Amino acid sequence: MQSNFKTSKVNAADPQQTAIAVLGWLANDPDLFGRFLALTGVEPAQVRNVFNDPGFLSGMMDFLMNHEPTALAFCEATGTPPETLNAAWLHFSPPGLGSGEY
Repeated sequence: MQSNFKTSKVNAADPQQTAIAVLGWLANDPDLFGRFLALTGVEPAQVRNVFNDPGFLSGMMDFLMNHEPTALAFCEATGTPPETLNAAWLHFSPPGLGSGEY
């Protein structure tokens, strides 16, 4: 997946910055962004309003992380270490059975 979207390396300590970078990268690819929005049911004009919704962020991170080639393409295009992306995904994911936090 080729992208001309470039950003500086995302700070590992700030999952919100990683999420912003993910959204910007997705928005730069009309096909990928369209597929993501279709899965969420969110209209393009609504993205600004739902960006701070934990469910939206969790879904966005799941969308990216559930397809390893796409996640790695994001990391390569933005200079984000995969560990940083994974940490943001875990930050926005709701507690699960394996977390001991349910």
